[in-house]
Amino acid sequence: MKVLVTGAAGFIGFHVSHALLARGMEVVGVDTLNDYYDPLLKTARLNRLTCQKGFVFEQKDVSDREAMRSVMDGHSDIEVIIHLAAQAGVRYSLIDPYSYVQANVMGQVVLLEVSRSLKRLKHFVYASSSSVYGRNQSLPFKESDRVDEPGSLYAVTKRAGELTASAYAYLHGIPQTGLRFFTVYGPWGRPDMAYYGFAKAICEGRPVTLYEGKGLSRDFTYIDDITSGVLSIMDVPPQVGEARILNLGGDRPEKVTTLIALLEKHLGRSACIEHQARPVADMEKTWASLEDVKALCGWTPSVSLEDGVMKFAQWFKDFHKKSVF
Repeated sequence: MKVLVTGAAGFIGFHVSHALLARGMEVVGVDTLNDYYDPLLKTARLNRLTCQKGFVFEQKDVSDREAMRSVMDGHSDIEVIIHLAAQAGVRYSLIDPYSYVQANVMGQVVLLEVSRSLKRLKHFVYASSSSVYGRNQSLPFKESDRVDEPGSLYAVTKRAGELTASAYAYLHGIPQTGLRFFTVYGPWGRPDMAYYGFAKAICEGRPVTLYEGKGLSRDFTYIDDITSGVLSIMDVPPQVGEARILNLGGDRPEKVTTLIALLEKHLGRSACIEHQARPVADMEKTWASLEDVKALCGWTPSVSLEDGVMKFAQWFKDFHKKSVF
């Protein structure tokens, strides 16, 4: 089976591609290798994929119609698309909103439009986000909850992606699954995410910014759990013309202070906490209901926050040993 993975040099895309290759599948990886964060990290991930049998890399922009058409023309036997490429980050969407519309909205339309030419396509899986729950106060977040009060433009673009997918399923019969990821963390992660920034600040002796509020917590989800979830769902495509949405989360909210304490423990250094007001675009608490995904394929997360942070810290110390250790 041949699978197209967009964002293949990104955090989740790298791990998903690696897992697909381990299954013996062919993977066509697409990524722009942009400089939203250090391209050297993306290149390091990519190097671990390009040396593996069955991996082909295309440096393309998913919002470029002609570029993605050429990819589809060259790989017309693709059976599954896992679309993970996106402009990520809630707070950065306040700085450069245009990049989010281009990557997340136009990119979704382009991928769906060009995928119509794939005669063997069985399943279009794409990344959404827990951010779409926005100002929803009902916990845990359920896929059936209203999501019409977004708290950021990033959330708007991810919800737009879901609606676009629904329209294409209805109009063109493309079987689709959107995955609302909840705070994914782990080795080879994104430096712009809080846990990674906390680790770097702790090791460099800089203050760790912690937003005020006793209820500040996240449904942290370890990358190996996310990867197994993506593949399990990929294996169970919906009916032709059906578009479904599923949460993938850690199944329990953990306080951000607990995360920091675990980083201190496994990095062997103390954090200097600096409290600041929580930005309006940031959610106070997230928690995924997993009833739907459990019913579909039996998936449940298995890695505790303690074990996940330990594994991340081990990787972090090795990867950054020349700069912070």
